[in-house]
Amino acid sequence: MGKYKYWGGFQDLEEYLESKGFTVFTVSIGPITSNWERAVEVFHQLKGGQVDYGEEHANTWGIIQKPEGKTYPGLYPEWDTKHPVHFIGHSMGGQTIRMLAQQLNNVYYADSSGVFPEKNSLLGKTNSGWIKSITTIGTPHNGTTLTDIAKRSVSFLQYFVGLAAVAGTDFYDFDMEHWNFRRGINEPWLNYFRRVREHPAWESHNFSAWELNLDGARHLNSVIQMDPEIFYYSYALSATNLDTVSGNHIPMSGINLILQAKARRIGMKKTFWADGTPTDSTWYENDGVVNTCSQWGPTTGINGPEPIAEYNINEPPIPGQWYAVRQLKIDHWSIFRPSGAH
Repeated sequence: MGKYKYWGGFQDLEEYLESKGFTVFTVSIGPITSNWERAVEVFHQLKGGQVDYGEEHANTWGIIQKPEGKTYPGLYPEWDTKHPVHFIGHSMGGQTIRMLAQQLNNVYYADSSGVFPEKNSLLGKTNSGWIKSITTIGTPHNGTTLTDIAKRSVSFLQYFVGLAAVAGTDFYDFDMEHWNFRRGINEPWLNYFRRVREHPAWESHNFSAWELNLDGARHLNSVIQMDPEIFYYSYALSATNLDTVSGNHIPMSGINLILQAKARRIGMKKTFWADGTPTDSTWYENDGVVNTCSQWGPTTGINGPEPIAEYNINEPPIPGQWYAVRQLKIDHWSIFRPSGAH
C-alpha cells in the first residue's frame, strides 16, 4: 500500500533478508479471496504466465477463469524440482501456501468427469518437490472464532481503512477482477471499501470469510494433505493474558488499538461448529484476530489432527510433520512492524 509494506511497515524485511545473503521474493495476492485463487496467483507470480484459476473452478463459482491483465513475467521462472523454495506465510497466507502445495502435488480436471486435465502448468500436471519448507506465522489453521463473532468486520480490512486515512486513498486494490469487480476511476477509497464489504462473494464458500471460520477451515484441512517431503514450521502469537478471576483472556497492554475489543471478545466467547460442537476455553487466548491454539497446525480435518511436535534446535527435523517453533507475545498486526517481537 504505497510505501507501507506488509512485511515490515515503513521498513522492508525483504531488503533486510537480502542484506543477509538470502534470495527473497514477495508476492502480492488477493487479500480476501479464496485460498484456491490466492495459491494460483502465487504460482503464476513466481513462475510466470497468465493467471488461470481452472475451468472447473471458474464454472463452479461463476468467476473469470483468466482475468485480463493478470499475466506475469515471473519472479523466479526457474522454480522447479531442482530449484525448490521455502515459503513463509502470515495469517491466511499460511493456509494459502498449504493449498499451493496441494495444487502442485495433484492433477485437476476441467469437468466432473475426471477425463480432461486442466490446461495449465499448475493444475494440469503434478509438480512435486517444488517446495522445501512451509513456515506459518499467526495462521488460523483451524479457523478463527472472530469470523463468527464479527461477520464482515474482518480486522484486515479495518486495519487498512486506518492506513488509507493516513497514507491516502489511491494505493490499495483488493484484486477482485476475476469477480468482475473493480475500483472505479477516481472512486474514493472508503466507498470502494464499502462496496467490497457488501459484495455477495462474502456469503459464498469461495471467499476468505468461509475459509477463515471454523467449518471452512475444517473443510480445508480435510482437503489438503501433508506432503511427506516438506518441512513444516509454525509460530503462534498471543496478545492476551488469563484473567484468573473470570477464566477469560483479556488484552495485554500495548496491543494494537484496532484489535483490543476483538481480543477481549474472542477471549470470552465460545462459538460452534456446524454440527453443534462448541469451542472451549482453550480457544480464548488470541492475538486479536486468531485464536492462539489454532496457529500451531491443522487439527480439525476429517482424517484427524496432523502431527505436531515441539521444535528442538538440537534435534534434526524430519519432513512430513509440523514443528511448533515458538509462541510470541505480540498482536496479529504488530509482528512485522518496527516495534514487533524479535
